[in-house]
Amino acid sequence: MSSSEDGGITRLRTAVRTRWEELSSSERMVAQYLVSAPPEQVMFASAQELGAASRASSATVVRALRRLGYAGLPALKRDLAAEFTSSIAPEVRLRQRIAHVGRDLTTIWTDVFDEAQERIDQCRRLTTTEDFQRAITVLAQAGEVLSYGVAACELAARQLTLALGRMGRRARFTGETGFALADPLLGLAQGDAVVIFQPGRMLHELNVVVERARSVGAGVVLVTDELAGAFAGRVDAVLIAPHTPTGMTNESLTPLVVADALMVALSALDETSAVEASHQLNVLRERLVPRNHSPRQTEH
Repeated sequence: MSSSEDGGITRLRTAVRTRWEELSSSERMVAQYLVSAPPEQVMFASAQELGAASRASSATVVRALRRLGYAGLPALKRDLAAEFTSSIAPEVRLRQRIAHVGRDLTTIWTDVFDEAQERIDQCRRLTTTEDFQRAITVLAQAGEVLSYGVAACELAARQLTLALGRMGRRARFTGETGFALADPLLGLAQGDAVVIFQPGRMLHELNVVVERARSVGAGVVLVTDELAGAFAGRVDAVLIAPHTPTGMTNESLTPLVVADALMVALSALDETSAVEASHQLNVLRERLVPRNHSPRQTEH
């Protein structure tokens, strides 16, 4: 095991030693398996697979992890993956992922859905109702919402912008970095809000976006996985969207779910405006594509 892998495994082993007496006999079986298995094997395994390997149920795996101080299996995987991915080349990780899932289509289908479910479940648990309420308050009061997302996070930021526009709210998107980011930030004004989608990588641009928002009196909502502590006290609300520890599921999965939750809550707060905007949208669509129009007719 390389030294770069030792961090996550060392923390896991320390947690097992420290809390051993608190574990039930079946939870100890899970703990023993976790500290003895190769890190990459744990990273790509589902709760069901870990339970089968340690002769315990998947529910016991989840309970054992919580007793050891982890929010759930995705949290353990992220802890292991953080240093593992920094020391292992992407093509090597890809080969390991392929080797784990093999070529059995049932296994591939199950593994992808298992990881997606784990991420969504943890997303739901880690964001409190109070955090969600703070985010909704900021966005509901905003004159205009700027959604910021780069690379994999761009999809959720664009989706939120589109949804807000269809509700009759002023919204715009930017995914610019570097020098080009100055232009969209220039338009921020007092009473506006910024929603930042960024799971874990600390970008210099994030600090600039937050500082600009604060300087003009705009609110800030951060949708992230690992940056909550770095921006504590600097943003109005943090919503946790766990990213993938293995690469089997799309990075934008949980940010998209969070964006949907924001959209539904905001439309519920102002149902009249949302319904009217939806009506106007459909009127425009019908004018653009008449009901008696068919795509085949345009070919002649």
